[in-house]
Amino acid sequence: MPIEKTYQPAEIEERISEAWNKAQAFKAGANAKPGAESFSIVIPPPNVTGSLHMGHALNNTLQDVLTRFERMRGKDVLWQPGMDHAGIATQMVVERQLAERQEPSRRDMGREKFIERVWAWKEESGGTIINQLKRLGASCDFSRERFTMDEGLSQAVRKVFVELHRKGLIYKDKRLVNWDPKLRTAVSDLEVETREVKGHMWRFAYPLAEGPVDGIAEIVIATTRPETMLGDGAVAVHPSDERYRNLIGKMVRLPVAERLIPIIADEYPDPEFGSGAVKITGAHDFNDFEVARRHDIPLFMLMDEDARMSDNVPERYLGLDRFEARKMVVAEIEEMGLLRGIEDKVIPQPFGDRSGVVLEPMLTDQWWVDAKTLAQPALAAVRGGKTNFVPKNWEKTYFEWLENIQPWCVSRQLWWGHQIPAWYDPHGHVYVEESREDALRAAILRNETENMLSDDEAESIHQELLGGPQSDFLIQDEDVLDTWFSSALWPFSTMGWPDETPELKRYYPTSVLVTGFDIIFFWVARMMMMGIEFMGEVPFKDVYIHALVRDEKGAKMSKSKGNVIDPLELMDEFGADAVRFTLAAMAAQGRDIKLAKSRIEGYRNFATKLWNATRFAEMNQCAVVPGFDPSSVTTTLNKWIVGEAARTVKETSAAIEAYRFNDAANAVYRFAWSIFCDWYLELAKPVLQSETDSAERTETRATVSWTLDQIVALLHPFMPFITEELWAVTAPAGGRAKLLALSDWPELPKSDTEAAEAEIGWLVDMISEVRSVRTEMNVPGGAQIPLLLIGASAEVQAWARRYEDALRRQARLSGIDFADSAPAGAVQLLVRGGVGALPIADVVDLGAERTRLSKEIGKIVDEIDKIDKKLGNPDFLARAKEEVVEEQRERREEAEARRMKLADALERLKVVA
Repeated sequence: MPIEKTYQPAEIEERISEAWNKAQAFKAGANAKPGAESFSIVIPPPNVTGSLHMGHALNNTLQDVLTRFERMRGKDVLWQPGMDHAGIATQMVVERQLAERQEPSRRDMGREKFIERVWAWKEESGGTIINQLKRLGASCDFSRERFTMDEGLSQAVRKVFVELHRKGLIYKDKRLVNWDPKLRTAVSDLEVETREVKGHMWRFAYPLAEGPVDGIAEIVIATTRPETMLGDGAVAVHPSDERYRNLIGKMVRLPVAERLIPIIADEYPDPEFGSGAVKITGAHDFNDFEVARRHDIPLFMLMDEDARMSDNVPERYLGLDRFEARKMVVAEIEEMGLLRGIEDKVIPQPFGDRSGVVLEPMLTDQWWVDAKTLAQPALAAVRGGKTNFVPKNWEKTYFEWLENIQPWCVSRQLWWGHQIPAWYDPHGHVYVEESREDALRAAILRNETENMLSDDEAESIHQELLGGPQSDFLIQDEDVLDTWFSSALWPFSTMGWPDETPELKRYYPTSVLVTGFDIIFFWVARMMMMGIEFMGEVPFKDVYIHALVRDEKGAKMSKSKGNVIDPLELMDEFGADAVRFTLAAMAAQGRDIKLAKSRIEGYRNFATKLWNATRFAEMNQCAVVPGFDPSSVTTTLNKWIVGEAARTVKETSAAIEAYRFNDAANAVYRFAWSIFCDWYLELAKPVLQSETDSAERTETRATVSWTLDQIVALLHPFMPFITEELWAVTAPAGGRAKLLALSDWPELPKSDTEAAEAEIGWLVDMISEVRSVRTEMNVPGGAQIPLLLIGASAEVQAWARRYEDALRRQARLSGIDFADSAPAGAVQLLVRGGVGALPIADVVDLGAERTRLSKEIGKIVDEIDKIDKKLGNPDFLARAKEEVVEEQRERREEAEARRMKLADALERLKVVA
């Protein structure tokens, strides 16, 4: 069918998606060749509440490039999709919905009905992002979509929890956690957003209980959280601090709380900071907790789950919000005459990223994973090269975190999630089992040795196991597991573990994980731990860490800044292909992407150019010739384009294999836009548009179509929609045997194109160099000047005569001649070892041009000097935002490139007589 006149992405994308779905093009193993090796990726599961943002768009574009590339190469490919249940986020969404509809709250309706409501929300409204990924063109095997709360995955979670508990790697303990008073749950470090806020530093005096010692009557402590002093268990000083050496072991009176607490010696206080004395509030500060444990200091819990004063405080404080209590403590200390100073201070404060409230370090009973033990094999695997990070520098981040890893709190005080498989009996025993039935049987076994059950209890258990009513003997732990716990099992739980499935045998370990640097700690490392522990192998061979997508000025995108770019809006405006290609073309390893609409518009124009080139080919009767052999072409121009295509296939393949997505995209871009459209089609026009039939025209038509096929195939991983459409509309009369998505990756033609490259390469370079000189020297656009080839070989002379029309037309030359030396007033240019000369004295004022170039160079040098002074100023580097510093570096890079170009132009003029 003829190609539509205008490229309209919106019209194409939905239709192409439907064709892929109908053909089941993305099912695992599609297009796999017999005996093919496997290639698998597990998608970083987006939250069920999520919507596509630029980070998702980049991450999934890069995964799709790899997936489509390997599928076209005939590998047995699985891209495993799915979603995370997102415990906190999902529970908040549903609770907010209940409030908006003025329906009973979560607590009013009870756990069972609330969970039913969440599942109903998930079925109706959750998972929007999956359809958005499809719109982006993600070629996942959506028939295998998984959810972290699927029964199969839930079974895996329970089994892992139980087995780790039996090995002593999961245990219950009372430790400090980040507590969110609004959500009433512990939260992970990932869910903590540290903000700098204006606050105060108060200095309080704690009087010595027995009076002055060596003239010291009090110890002064400093705090930004006065309300926590009510829970102080000690005051710590450094053992080397001479000021307090004789006070160690003495008691001080804790004001307001009116308790006596000891002065202890510990390495934690810094003698050079403040008074050198530190209050130790073990139940409400992470550092203090460790000091308190070392010295067996009592831990005084002050607050309830709402962060209201509830215990170990004077009666007048009971029920007060922590910030109200803060004001009262300061007022009472001041009234007692023990306030020794207040200073304004900017304080880094932890906020819940979901709730937006200040978090409180709280001492609570939680379930913990012995991450230190699990981390050792995960460290060894990367050190031993079983898993490689790309770029490699991210290994340092991975090592530093795992080498200093702390116990992992995996329990959350929520209702939505995997309820912890632990049951408690009335006698204080806990049974960690995969099911309630197993827990009941464990209780019976325990009774055989301990004889703890009453006759009624034993009977009720037996009746329940026989299918009778549920007894009240066992109560399941109400907490659920941290979302990251189930996500840590993703590479093998999604493939059917704990069952020994064919998928698990075929696709585990996966080939590569594509993710952002911010979850190396929270997801990558934990997948490594769990994969090695339960599968005996690392979960992935490579970990590709992509950079951030920032705004065009280099600032991090945030709603508060108002600089968030919505990929869905960009796809509406420019099409999915242009958005994808922009992200891939800018995805240089280790370098953040500065996204500007102008870049996306530019690649939208690239798609239009390819579309128009295909229409040009159609109008010139260039049609696909079945069985066409590119190695059989005879004309120099056609041999040249076949050679260039082969080189591009090689470059693109190598770049994708090395995760150099930008190099791969730019290699295809250069071949399609510059080599094919700008050079090959232009040089082929006289042949294509000749009025007489010839073998050369027939061959050229076939070569044009073959080359277009190579371009759309090479572009397909990056721009799948337009390439699939062009593959279809340029099909021969009998149609194509396969969709492009299921067709083979281009192969390297076996033909000798070296001589053709030398000849056409000389022509292209000569035209390009003449154009460059004209621009640099300000030669008027309409001026035609001659080209002299100095001391040209017979071969070059033959080329010049053969392509004289092309040279004159495309370089705007008045003629071509040969000479032994360059005439006066001519600029010389070097092309592939040969010398050319352009007499320009008659059309350019050489003196004025030298002056202009010198002035321009001087301005640029001044600009570079100013930038160097800024970048060499430590104060500037310390104060300036990251994006500002990066902008200065880029400005310097651009200025230096301009300076070098102008310097080359000036150097040319210096040798003009």
